[in-house]
Amino acid sequence: MTDHTIDDIWNEDEQSSESDGAARTDGGNVNSPFDVVSQYDETRRERYEKLYDAYVYAPLSIVWRDWRARIGFTIVLIYVLMGTVGTAVVEPVVVAEGPALAQPFENWAYPLGTDDMGRDLFAQTVHATQEMLKMIASGAIFTVVVGTTVGALAGYKGGTTDTVLSSITDVFINIPGFPLVMVLALLLPISGNPYIIGILLCVASWGGLARAIRSQVLTLRQESFVEAARAIGVPTPKIVFKEIVPHLMPFVVINLTNAARRVIFEAAALYYLGVLPFRNLNWGVTLNLAYRGGAHYRPQALHWFVVPMVAIVFISVGLILLGQSLDRVFNPRVRARHESVSGAADEDEEDDGKRPNLANMGGGGI
Repeated sequence: MTDHTIDDIWNEDEQSSESDGAARTDGGNVNSPFDVVSQYDETRRERYEKLYDAYVYAPLSIVWRDWRARIGFTIVLIYVLMGTVGTAVVEPVVVAEGPALAQPFENWAYPLGTDDMGRDLFAQTVHATQEMLKMIASGAIFTVVVGTTVGALAGYKGGTTDTVLSSITDVFINIPGFPLVMVLALLLPISGNPYIIGILLCVASWGGLARAIRSQVLTLRQESFVEAARAIGVPTPKIVFKEIVPHLMPFVVINLTNAARRVIFEAAALYYLGVLPFRNLNWGVTLNLAYRGGAHYRPQALHWFVVPMVAIVFISVGLILLGQSLDRVFNPRVRARHESVSGAADEDEEDDGKRPNLANMGGGGI
């Protein structure tokens, strides 16, 4: 009688559980948050819209809302256009194309004046920009790639790997960079290649970045998301470069612009000193020729000395402002805020039919 009663009670409980949908055969509870399945099926177009929102709209929105970014981006864009489109539009430098030491803005055929051989300083500036941009790109990318890779691997792996990489980093940190570049420039057959010169100028400058990246990675490798990736067997390169390095991008971008400015100053200095070989006139060579021609103490030739100096200063200022603004672009909180703004803008566009357009109604102001 007792066994029959227990079986009846058990069957009644199972029937009530099945009717209520509150239990499962494995003892789980359907009310668990882990059993909730999304009813929303994301389409391919919506995925593309999210990617566009995250990687195109949000960065451009951040850049447009920051005055430093607008100015810096404009300056850098002008130099990029000078080094690409400008070389095709502006005629190459020709000796005696104008009078010697013509003053700026007197004749629009050579708006920035000429040097003592009648060469247009504006054409010199434009055609020198292309080689300078090649040096900047190769040197800055070399510094960031080597410094970030060495520092991230040393900080994450630890042990023997950290000891070896840190020792190499210390050697490059303690080597005087500028004298080393001068010696290598005299010994190596670089033959004026701007890409090789850019790497040569940064051959010893990646050590400081690697040391700073290593110290940051030592902290990040203890974070929960890194521990979770390691626990599920994610490979080391993927953990380092897809989980850890993205958190360091603001710092990396700042160092990218600093490395670019370092290339500009060192290249101009070495060309000015006559250490680096050259095939065409550039900002450093123009400064050297202006100094030899006494432009720094002759008022009628002062523009010959000022024009390349202004070109160097302006691109340096543009890189500083652009680097400060890119720090905000890679900031996750700022990006999320602007992504939500774009989402709100999409909602506003859907309601445009319901809202009166004051501009079209003539209500431009209150």
